[in-house]
Amino acid sequence: MAQQPQVQPCRYKTGKTLGAGSYSVVKECVHIDTGRYYAAKVINKRLMAGREHMVRNEIAVLKRVSMGHQNILTLVDYFETMNNLYLVTDLALGGELFDRICRKGSYYESDAADLIRATLSAVAYLHDHGIVHRDLKPENLLFRTPEDNADLLIADFGLSRIMDEEQFHVLTTTCGTPGYMAPEIFKKSGHGKPVDVWAIGVITYFLLCGYTPFDRDSNLEEMQAILVADYSFTPMEYWRGVSLSARNFIKRCLTIDPTQRMTAHEALSHEWIAGPATGRGDEDLLPTVKKNFNARRTLHKAIDTVRAINQLRAGGGMGMMDGAKSTQPKQVSREQDGDVTMGGADSRGNARGQTEDQIKEQQRKIENTTLGMWRKEGNPVAGAGAS
Repeated sequence: MAQQPQVQPCRYKTGKTLGAGSYSVVKECVHIDTGRYYAAKVINKRLMAGREHMVRNEIAVLKRVSMGHQNILTLVDYFETMNNLYLVTDLALGGELFDRICRKGSYYESDAADLIRATLSAVAYLHDHGIVHRDLKPENLLFRTPEDNADLLIADFGLSRIMDEEQFHVLTTTCGTPGYMAPEIFKKSGHGKPVDVWAIGVITYFLLCGYTPFDRDSNLEEMQAILVADYSFTPMEYWRGVSLSARNFIKRCLTIDPTQRMTAHEALSHEWIAGPATGRGDEDLLPTVKKNFNARRTLHKAIDTVRAINQLRAGGGMGMMDGAKSTQPKQVSREQDGDVTMGGADSRGNARGQTEDQIKEQQRKIENTTLGMWRKEGNPVAGAGAS
């Protein structure tokens, strides 16, 4: 458990926002004394109430592995101010994995193997140090610089756990991103290092065709497919140019029984990773990968929109309209801390900073307004007041 540091003044000046989560925002920052640029994960303490252990864990993990491997994001500094926690890391300026691939003029199976080799090398290092990442996915793989030969970095250790050698397979909480989660996570039977190898199998499949093996229209269908490893190398037109060696590598990763799944070190020795390039397909995969990736992204956006409309019509989407029709503005407290300003409400619309009575009154007004809106438009109102 990381020790709580002393509260101190902010030594960094923050700039543009690089990304945001439900309880944190990642900003570019510059150290006031040295002028060096970094990335700062700024975590609002109020929004983290009751979840501080997640941050302490992330710090402990990053400290343990920082500086130890070229493919792992380095924790440069950690400190707290009155209102925020700061994790300062290397600034990965090369962008996300898939964005980089899409910008390339061409992309071959050997390129995918190189990317997976770098990822596996870092994962094997983590596993050797008793660490399970638990949330490996393309969005958490970043490049250090924009150069072609830049290091690929594993980032975001928020879901990792440091595991004692005697306590293997004791992790039972459901976590991660559904499409990349191993069967044993859903079964809640305990899971460990093999979940990272499963995720690498999913990433490899994705890198070779532009869609994930268990991609379904709902999380439930996706989970059901994962539990029985229901996937195939289809349609054939997208897999014709992919080698049998690559497919075998994916199968060895996507093995339902974690005890039979390859380890990270075994995966590094697999012929698709360690063998000669002549054993890999020589077809340019970029047109297929880009087409499929963009098509799935468009489809999922449409599905999400339809779901949101249906939820709103059924009365389950009141939170989406939080404050939209209220005659009084939301009274959300704002905290300022050095150069960082963060809102007092998190991304799920939990209006922290308001009293219970204010929240109830606001919800009542939203429900009444929404009920009236559906009546005016001639829509059924059954259940419209539910939340």
